[in-house]
Amino acid sequence: MLLLGIDLGSSSVKVSVVDGETGRALSTTSWPPTEMEISAPVPGWAEQNPEDWWKNFTLALAACLKPLGNKGKDIGAIGISYQMHGLVAVDKDKKVLRPSIIWCDSRAVEIGDRAFDRLGRDFCLHHLLNSPGNFTASKLAWVRENEPDVYKKIYKVMLPGDYLAMKLTDVIKTSYTGLSEGIFWDFMRSGISVELLKYYGIAPELLADPAESFSVQGELTKQVAAELGLTAGIPVSYRAGDQPNNALSLNVLQPGEVATTAGTSGVIYGVTDKTQFDPLSRINTFLHVNHTKKQNRLGVLLCINGTGILNSWLKKNTGAGLTYPAMNDLAATIEPGSDGLFILPFGNGAERMFKNKDVGASVHGLNFNIHRQGHFYRAAQEAIAYSFRFGLEIMKETGINPTVIRAGESNMFLSKVFRDVLSSLTSTVIKLYNTDGSVGAARGAGIGCGWFKTEQDAFAGLEVTGSSEPDSRLSGIYDAKYMEWLDLLQNYLYE
Repeated sequence: MLLLGIDLGSSSVKVSVVDGETGRALSTTSWPPTEMEISAPVPGWAEQNPEDWWKNFTLALAACLKPLGNKGKDIGAIGISYQMHGLVAVDKDKKVLRPSIIWCDSRAVEIGDRAFDRLGRDFCLHHLLNSPGNFTASKLAWVRENEPDVYKKIYKVMLPGDYLAMKLTDVIKTSYTGLSEGIFWDFMRSGISVELLKYYGIAPELLADPAESFSVQGELTKQVAAELGLTAGIPVSYRAGDQPNNALSLNVLQPGEVATTAGTSGVIYGVTDKTQFDPLSRINTFLHVNHTKKQNRLGVLLCINGTGILNSWLKKNTGAGLTYPAMNDLAATIEPGSDGLFILPFGNGAERMFKNKDVGASVHGLNFNIHRQGHFYRAAQEAIAYSFRFGLEIMKETGINPTVIRAGESNMFLSKVFRDVLSSLTSTVIKLYNTDGSVGAARGAGIGCGWFKTEQDAFAGLEVTGSSEPDSRLSGIYDAKYMEWLDLLQNYLYE
């Protein structure tokens, strides 16, 4: 059996076809070639047209299937990963009523803050494990307050992945993990948060019925199958947000295991069986993909907005045509500590781990007679590693204290400098794997349709492609450098 994985991001839609026998990707494609448009009609807003997601998916799928020839007819299950925390609203005819308010839209921040205060911190943290914040429930409340004519027409609200599944199957569902992701879930009662819906004035029937992440959630319709060149009746048997799915793709399913990504932003995602929360709401807790009534599995997520975007900014503005590998090579020529050059990488907006304070990006210790191009590239990678250590120390307060961190072979983790610094700075082994979000979604589909007898059977073909272990010499250097960096940061946090 072949398995189709779809990863709906805010930049592109990526699809992979995975051989269920070997676990290896046979074909992978993303679309569009350039990044999808994000509309910002008002500063701080971020919207996308869900119909564009569908169009880009169909184009990505066509390109992915082309080299497979007739093998595409062997696809037997579909899995979906998607950008988290978005809002899609449809009417009774399943027509989209307004552009999707996506994850990086900040219009509902004040609404969520008011809810946190009026529902009470104790209630929110014990029942929701989070502040209502800027999540899907608060975005829906914004529509109710500001677009009442649209709100009156809403039949169901969905997450981005739910919309894609609806287009494939003509069935509107969500997942239990999705409900928790939207901050609709009451962890103490194991059900929808009646209090939150009542406070926001949201009718419970607007929420889609939930299904387990690993389960048959609908089947590909004849009409859509003909359009896509697939076989009718293929089950959609897995869906999850991108960060829980990234953890799945790395076989991070059990308490104590940790996955990480470092693209434009950085994420540390740990699994626990303890229902805990951060009293300062610097991290977020959701139901993990393998959570069941009998098995408590929660995902603890810490997001750092300002990570790889610093590296990207340096490439655009100082790289003069350099590739990322070339930048990494230049960084490797500089001694650890970058000769006293420090960077605070937080130039991508307010940071949740700083209690939503925006400290900005800044450069410290610059000496015109010493520092060259390579110093900036190394200092940037060191700064990103420092920010990860800061985040890990927060997560340790919730009981997550990893000795191994798993990551896909992509983005910042392609740099040996970054891996070595992070490993030595955090006293963890960094392991890289040959996987990504779309491949993970395909594996999830195989679990959900019963192709794999156990969860572990799904990870045949998952291989370690590289690793970094703590270096005692580097650990000594970077422990001291981290404290210097932290002193600089404190000046901004408490000014």
